[in-house]
This record gives sequence, structure tokens and C-alpha cells, in this order.
Amino acid sequence: MRDSLRQLVLTRYREFVREPEALFWALLFPILLSVGLGLAFRNRRAEVLHVAVVGAPPTTQKTLEALGLSNGIAAEGLDTSAARLALRTGRVALIVHAVDTGTVRYEFDDTRPDARAARLLADDAIQRGAGRADPVAIGEQQVREPGSRYIDFVVPGLLGLGLMGNGVWIIGFAIVDARKKRLLKRFMATPMSRVEYLGSFLISRFVLLVLEVLLLVVFAALAFDVPLRGSLWLLVVICSLGAISFCCLGLLVAARPRTIEGANGLMNLAMVPMWILSGVFFSAENFPVAIQPFIQALPLTAVNDALRANMLRGAGFDVVGPELAILLAWGIVSFVIALKVFRWR
Repeated sequence: MRDSLRQLVLTRYREFVREPEALFWALLFPILLSVGLGLAFRNRRAEVLHVAVVGAPPTTQKTLEALGLSNGIAAEGLDTSAARLALRTGRVALIVHAVDTGTVRYEFDDTRPDARAARLLADDAIQRGAGRADPVAIGEQQVREPGSRYIDFVVPGLLGLGLMGNGVWIIGFAIVDARKKRLLKRFMATPMSRVEYLGSFLISRFVLLVLEVLLLVVFAALAFDVPLRGSLWLLVVICSLGAISFCCLGLLVAARPRTIEGANGLMNLAMVPMWILSGVFFSAENFPVAIQPFIQALPLTAVNDALRANMLRGAGFDVVGPELAILLAWGIVSFVIALKVFRWR
């Protein structure tokens, strides 16, 4: 390594260590976020759904008795206006109108998942209370296995989000801040090349990458029993390619802006669509089929899919190969364009 490149890499480390807030956002924030999401979406007993029963007293009482046999429903008798107010404000998920001894009518918002579930549970309880028998004997087996929980889904997404944020924000702001302070003009007078200057950001990123990945993965495994079923070497390759790809994207975003405000706008333009579309907190498959090719081509989608395949399913290179190719393409194209359009002042 040339001495100029070595000094530039050391400068990157010093800049990072001297910024305590950067350490917090890069290393501690993903862990705190995983703690919050892990506690909010931890495994727990099925939620009890609240139901209001409306009707004449004799019919209402019979309906309340039938609903009381269901472990998943908490039913109460209300008048019509109070029941609709409770439904409108979310206090109950369903209104059961006990019309007469042989007829009930359900009132609910079908766009609410809890309301649809309440309707099915209430109807099952009422029909059984009226004497319905199941013609087919059923059994059930409840399974709780690491890998199928929400925290297992979200930890790889948080890891990918951290790779993107640290690659784009830390590198982008460092370059634009140096340009704003006229430091880049001084670099122009040195023997340092443009490749060395931009390359120093990529090299320095790897020490932070090791800490970032190690802390989050180890914490998730110890605190929430998040599985790591795949090869550790493949995990290293995925994270390394992801970090390089996002670093190059950060170099590209910071290649031209002269102000922090301008760079911030470009960074948000590049990252916000990926925050929403790339399946960090929920599956990217929820979006329409028509835009799936665009979503699958995003680097954050590739990182998240590859990390989940490796950590949760134990997939190998043959499975995550397409995602690795997408990351490599993003890294090469972004770095080449950044070299072409980069300006020192």
C-alpha cells in the first residue's frame, strides 16, 4: 500500500473515532432498534379480540353465552350507538347484531385484520352454541421455532439497513464536508490520485463493518436466539459486497454536491425508496407484481434477501449468487461513475 493511501485510510479512522455520534448511529442504534422491535413483536399468546353484542335482552344474553365459550373473544352487551362508537374508535373489532334466536348480523371493517379474525371466531362460537357439529375430526400441533418469528425476519433487514446507512451517510457527509471546508482543493496539490482518495473510504469501511456485523449478529443470537444456519464465510462475503456497494453509492452521491443540504437531499432520494421497498420491516412481496423487477434490482433488496437466505435457511452460494451479482454490479457501476464525475471543489 502506498504511503499516501495508508495515511488517507488512517485519516478516515481518526475522523470516525472523533465523532461519538457516528459511533452511536453506526454500532449501537441497530442494536437498540432490534431490542425495541424484539420486545414489541415477541412471541406471546394470541390476542383476545373485543366484540360488542347488540339486540334485545333475551337474544343478546344467549349470544353472549355462546361467545363466552371462545377463548379468543371478550364480548360485552352494548346499545347500538355505544357499540358503533366503540367500533369507530377501535375499542371493539366487531359488532354482533342479535336479530332474533335464529339470525345474527355482523358489522365490521373488513380492512382490519383483527376485525376479520373476530368475525370468524364469533361466527364459529355462535354456530357451535346453536348445536353445530364438525363432520371432520381435527387436530392441531403448535410449533414455535427460531427462524419463523418477526425478530428473525427483521434482524437481517436491520443489518442491511445499517450497511446502507453507514456506507452512504458516513462517506457522503465526510466528502461533502471536506469539499465545503476547501480541504479537497488542498488534496489536489498532493501526489495523491483520485482513485486513492476514494479508495481510502472503501478500505477504512471494513474495520467498522466487522464491528457492526459482529455486534448485531452476536447480540441477536444471545438475546433473541436468532439463528445463523448458513456459512459464516458466506455471511462475510454478503456483508462485504453489500458494504462495498453502498460505499460506492455514497461516493457517487457525494461526487458533486458542495453543501450538506444538497448532499442530504440526494442521499434521501437514493435511500428512502429502499427503506420502503426493500423489505426491511416487512416483506417486499407485499408490493404489486408490476414493480417487483425494480424492487429486486435494488441493492438493499439484494442484501436483505441474501442475508435472510443465509441466516434463516442456510442457503449457499448457488442460491444467493444472483443477489451477489446485483451488489457487485451496483458497486462497480457506482464507483466508475463517481470517478468520472467527482469534483474537488
